[in-house]
Amino acid sequence: RAAKQCILRKDWCFLERIAQGIVRRRELVLAAAILLLIPALLGAAATRINYDILTYLPPELDSMLGEAALENDFNLASTGMVTVEGMPLGEMLEMKAEMEQVEGVEQVFWLSDIIDPAIPREMLPEGIRQAMYGENATLMLVRFSEPSASKSTMDAVAKLKGLLKEHSFFGGMSVILQDTKALVDKEMPLYILCAVGASLLILFLAMESTLVPVLFMLGLLFPILYNFGTNYFLGQISYITQALSTVLQLGVTMDFSIFLLHRYEEEKQRSSDKEQAMARAIVNTFSSVTASSLTTIAGFLALCTMRLTLGRDIGIVMAKGVALGVICTITVLPSLILTFDRAVEKHRHRAVIPQLRRTSQFVTRHPGPILAVFLAVMVPFTLAQSKTGVYYTLFDSLPQDLTGIVGTNKLKEDFGMTTSHFILVDEAMGGEELEALCRDLENVEGITQAVSVSGLLPSGFDFGMLPEDIAQLAQSGGKKLILANSAYKSGTGELTAQLEEMDALIKAADPAGVITGEGAMTKDLIEIADIDFANVSAASIAAVFLIILLSFRSLSIPVLLVASIESAIFINMGIPYFTGTKLPFIASIVIGTVQLGATVDYAILMATRFREERQRGLGPREAAQVACRYCSQSILSSGLTFFAATIGVSAISRMELLKSICLLISRGALISMFVIIVILPCLLQLIDPLIRHTTLHWMGRPQKAEKQPTIERKELA
Repeated sequence: RAAKQCILRKDWCFLERIAQGIVRRRELVLAAAILLLIPALLGAAATRINYDILTYLPPELDSMLGEAALENDFNLASTGMVTVEGMPLGEMLEMKAEMEQVEGVEQVFWLSDIIDPAIPREMLPEGIRQAMYGENATLMLVRFSEPSASKSTMDAVAKLKGLLKEHSFFGGMSVILQDTKALVDKEMPLYILCAVGASLLILFLAMESTLVPVLFMLGLLFPILYNFGTNYFLGQISYITQALSTVLQLGVTMDFSIFLLHRYEEEKQRSSDKEQAMARAIVNTFSSVTASSLTTIAGFLALCTMRLTLGRDIGIVMAKGVALGVICTITVLPSLILTFDRAVEKHRHRAVIPQLRRTSQFVTRHPGPILAVFLAVMVPFTLAQSKTGVYYTLFDSLPQDLTGIVGTNKLKEDFGMTTSHFILVDEAMGGEELEALCRDLENVEGITQAVSVSGLLPSGFDFGMLPEDIAQLAQSGGKKLILANSAYKSGTGELTAQLEEMDALIKAADPAGVITGEGAMTKDLIEIADIDFANVSAASIAAVFLIILLSFRSLSIPVLLVASIESAIFINMGIPYFTGTKLPFIASIVIGTVQLGATVDYAILMATRFREERQRGLGPREAAQVACRYCSQSILSSGLTFFAATIGVSAISRMELLKSICLLISRGALISMFVIIVILPCLLQLIDPLIRHTTLHWMGRPQKAEKQPTIERKELA
């Protein structure tokens, strides 16, 4: 009989052989898993973390081409600005000299580099006076040797902070990025602690053994560390990916552990041999989570369609994490459970999270009114989600008391310098043309000053007499540099209009001229993000739709399940509109794919159970009630764990970007749970005739109906 089954189902027998090998050699499996942690930890430590989101813009954009020229030719892509208020000249020159000695600092540029600082301010040329002095402050420009997000610059900024004297303020992108790094490094352990602690609490309530939640966490430790270790081969990951990947992987892949345990408990009742029961549980768990894990992976990989390569960064890391989670669930976790099986049995208790018996009865008795109310509620939320406010200014997502934020605000107060534009034009442009362009730029609304370094020099001064590092600020790599200061904030409509007007003036003077800097790059970010949002949503829906279509061999089921989760996403994204909350742009892009990929599993579980009950002969109403009742406990356990893993980060994080993303994900898990437990059974019950006519073998093949494997009630309970 076994030989016949192997001939008919070679793939199933192959899985069984692998499962039996895992069970019999569980000590070897655990030893290998532990040894693999060594290269994983080394890889994680060696993986570079990128804290600059703007570096993920497409390299062919004008702003990125200009940024490359600033970095390679002018050594200006990485700068900081020090505002000094009321400091004696000698003390200021002493601080400047100390700052120049810091490793990673290319130059600290101030008035003393081009003219005698002892000359009274009133006697200085107007251009110099306007550029270097505010009402009661002066400005130093710090140039770093490497890009803003490099380790060298981060270390240099940290040392420079310690050298600042009283009434000195350090601002600029380089400083803000270092502040971000310090904040993330400080909060990351708290994120993990909160996610693990909250998830354990839910699992203690959901599981029937006190030891099982601990084993689940140990089992998830392996794929999480493997995921971090294999990031080394990507070269680098963003700090957003680093901060989110642990909590997301924990929340998303916990389902697999729950399914394995439930299946093992069921198989133990059928067989007295625990090893054989676990082998069968491994095979059945792998088969049952294949579709759900593929939908989750597809949802994350949809982020790779973004032109902003930050999406590819998050998508690849999270898709890899889900795949590793599946592998470890059928290898490491079974070995742990069998090793500690006696202790698991010894510490049993009653599960607190119940089956929703009364809810399932109420839902299936009133499907029409429930759907009518839900559709009425969906109308305002559908309209609201399209009007939810989004912001693109990266500074707004950080605590406002950080050194870089305070220093940047000082630039605005003392110099009217909220945003700085770097303009590159051809070196063939003559001095008069250059000055004329600067005057035209100064006439643009919101521009407080537009000046080239050569324009700062006194009349008749020989440019060739300047030191090489100062001359490089004016002209290098076949380009001349103009610095324009704006009173407008990055990411605002005013700055976008300003940049468009400036670009027209620059192109008229030099068709190859470009604008770069934080403002121009943020403008490009806004334009790309709007397109990315549409592309990612379409790609994730299409990918998940296709996987469900192939799994169920149905045209209606994919529409039904995807529509259910999308309605939950609309509600989730509509809530900020009613609360008056603005979201960071990346949150609005990421949440759709994460919520769809992570929670469509609940819908697949409910639809699968409904189909099985229909094939057993139950009517649509009875099948929907059984499916809702027996799936509810698994959905509650998984969804509440996902909620717990992310809500803690939202509660403690001082970074608005991470706080917003985690709040959306945690709230989305609850909304998806509600929709799948309450709304989906109503839909399955009411449109069962349509499903039968649009699904291949929905009611099963009559001659083989009794032999088809089904998911038992206790497994989902």
